Amino acid sequence: MGLTIAFIIIAIYSTALILIFFYSLAQLNLLINYLGNKKQNEEAPKFNLLDPKEIPFVTIQLPIYNEEYVMERLLDNISKIEYPKSKLEIQVLDDSTDDTVVDTAKRIQELKNKGLDIQHIRRENRQGYKAGALKEGLEIAKGEFVAIFDADFLPESDWLKKTVPYFKDDEIGVVQTRWGHINRDYSTLTRIQAFALDAHFTLEQVGRNSKGHFINFNGTAGIWRKECILDAGNWEGDTLTEDLDLSYRAQLKNWKFKYLEDVETPAELPVVISAARSQQFRWNKGGAENFRKTVWSVITAKNIPFKTKFHGVMHLLNSSMFLCVFIVALLSIPMLYIKNSYGHLGWVFEVTSFFIISTVILFICYWFTYKSIQGSSFDNFVDYIKLFFTFFSVALGFSLHNTVAVLEGHLGKRSEFVRTPKFNINNLTDSWKGNKYLAKKLSPNMILEFALMVYFLFGMYSAIPLNDYGLFPFHLMLFLGFSFVFFKSLTSKA
Repeated sequence: MGLTIAFIIIAIYSTALILIFFYSLAQLNLLINYLGNKKQNEEAPKFNLLDPKEIPFVTIQLPIYNEEYVMERLLDNISKIEYPKSKLEIQVLDDSTDDTVVDTAKRIQELKNKGLDIQHIRRENRQGYKAGALKEGLEIAKGEFVAIFDADFLPESDWLKKTVPYFKDDEIGVVQTRWGHINRDYSTLTRIQAFALDAHFTLEQVGRNSKGHFINFNGTAGIWRKECILDAGNWEGDTLTEDLDLSYRAQLKNWKFKYLEDVETPAELPVVISAARSQQFRWNKGGAENFRKTVWSVITAKNIPFKTKFHGVMHLLNSSMFLCVFIVALLSIPMLYIKNSYGHLGWVFEVTSFFIISTVILFICYWFTYKSIQGSSFDNFVDYIKLFFTFFSVALGFSLHNTVAVLEGHLGKRSEFVRTPKFNINNLTDSWKGNKYLAKKLSPNMILEFALMVYFLFGMYSAIPLNDYGLFPFHLMLFLGFSFVFFKSLTSKA
């Protein structure tokens, strides 16, 4: 390997490491915000829902697409929402293309006969996907406020009573609640998804919201002021994360968002890796698309302070961290050989300490979010250590898949909105096998993931002849992560 190539590899590797380090510092700042947050929900002005004059009209929108396994559960749950019937309507925004349409229509009619104001709204095509369905429903929505729930969410019956009152403040455009997980302990895959989402819904959402930084409506389990949606330019389907897009456009127009950590809205996590893959791809590509679409508006906005701009840019770059992690992983083996071939470049490897520091920062941040939900006992801390490194390894294993998504987003490659299959799995005895919505084809990335598994096995072996074990733990986690993703993808097929 020539010295010029070595310097190019070092430069790319170091840049990626420094970007990861900046991301971890942003997370640390959010942790400080989170820990310093005084709960102010009680002090906020609120509607008095005991006074009929103060009860606003609410529309609940249920965007669905081929949801055979969860449709009955969804409608039964929503029909139990406690709110005056004269001030509530439900829109079932049904873009389904299978035979669930007939059963859904039948169940909706039964609920209508019981006095519920519920409509079954169908479109001729899926133009704009979920954003298009929400926009079309909004045109005829009677509600001053619009709550949105995906098909796998199960809000408590008093959900509207806990969220609607905060709109007494005219500046609030959105109230978002924390996601819960009804099948958290189903498998290793569901545990690590819950782990990552819990960090977002505690550390990130509270850390940003408590200091007035931009947060995002999470696509579901939240409620919008209709005026806010329209003022921000309405739903747009030009990114795969229409929720993040509209959130930023609304906040750039000075609308405030209210995040309620204490209100949990239970939902189901994907139990099969192909379903998790499609969800991860959509979220990460959508994040990159929104960076491309919105970042300049954030940077040049005159109505927001520098710190809010910084956190906004880092927020929009969240998914791009997978690209940085993948670059660091891929170049770590050449870096090992450069280190042992060019002794005079030894000082360069001090930059590797950035990755160790970043990992320690994330370990601390995630512990505070974990204990806020699971508790802080010694046993919980031991469980946390195991879960953190399992999560870290599997996140590394997803880095190729998510890097492809991020690159497509940054390069502007358009793709279809691929929904996440739902399973109606609540406990360990339920099975996902036979679900007709599962992807029947193996991901083409699997071949590369197998190759990377072998590549990092070689990285572990390289430590022996070079007598350099500094990167051995990193290569071990990469090997285990890519092995997990590859073998789960190979076996988790209906």
